[in-house]
Amino acid sequence: MVISGLAMVGVNGVVKAVGTSLPAPQAAFLRYAFGALIFLPLLPQLMRSQYPRRIWVMFALRGLVTVLAVTLWFYAMARLPVAEVSAIGFLNPVIVLILGGLLLGEGVTPGRMMVALVAFLGAMVVLRPGLREISSGHLAQFGAAISFAIAYIIAKRMSDSVPAGVIVAMMTFATAPGLGLLAWPVWQRPELWQLVWLAAGAGFATLGHYAMTRAFAAAPLAVTQPVTFLQILWAALLGMVVFGEAFDPWVILGGAMIIGAISVNIRREASARRVIRRADGAGTGGPVS
Repeated sequence: MVISGLAMVGVNGVVKAVGTSLPAPQAAFLRYAFGALIFLPLLPQLMRSQYPRRIWVMFALRGLVTVLAVTLWFYAMARLPVAEVSAIGFLNPVIVLILGGLLLGEGVTPGRMMVALVAFLGAMVVLRPGLREISSGHLAQFGAAISFAIAYIIAKRMSDSVPAGVIVAMMTFATAPGLGLLAWPVWQRPELWQLVWLAAGAGFATLGHYAMTRAFAAAPLAVTQPVTFLQILWAALLGMVVFGEAFDPWVILGGAMIIGAISVNIRREASARRVIRRADGAGTGGPVS
């Protein structure tokens, strides 16, 4: 999970380095085009897959939502400090928690509502409305967090029928063409250094997702999720050392509130599931794990 966090901060640094030198849709398209090259050997096998029409519709829908999310994220990253984008991005799992409860039939418990409230207060600490200007970059990052959450929920709906690797690969293949359509009207001739940076971003992203998958297989979310807080510290360090951004303790505090709320909820729900499993085992005479 530490490696995953470092890789994801590397992606942030790449996008920040490219900045506004390329339009956001074009920069996003190039990053995903390089990512598609990584998965290209899998494409013939994927196209022969006998998935029902419903799954192919969900592949396409997730691609469209991800196009919006990535474009907004690239726009925000070019205009906000790295740590600030990371802190607001931590709202993504909280939004998943609430929307998932509503859309996946998991329910919205008082505990989940309390988590959402604390996370919202953490976001307000980061933004400090009334004390500072809320820019288009902030609004774009909020939109990106919501869009990424919807894309995650779609992936969750598919996870019972489609392997995780296929979901990731198809997301890349579905997203790149949509970003290409947005990039075409604003296309500029990219320079070599921009292509190199965006190719590196695709590599960092692939490494980050792979390491995260390995972490999830090795340990429960209650263990791995708190480690993600280190991302905001590394993002703040990256912003200061590489991009000359000022250290903002309020951003760190707000990010800690969001990650803390998420971690407490994960531990609470994991404990509740263990109690249910014990009860089921005792009631059926089966083994208790």
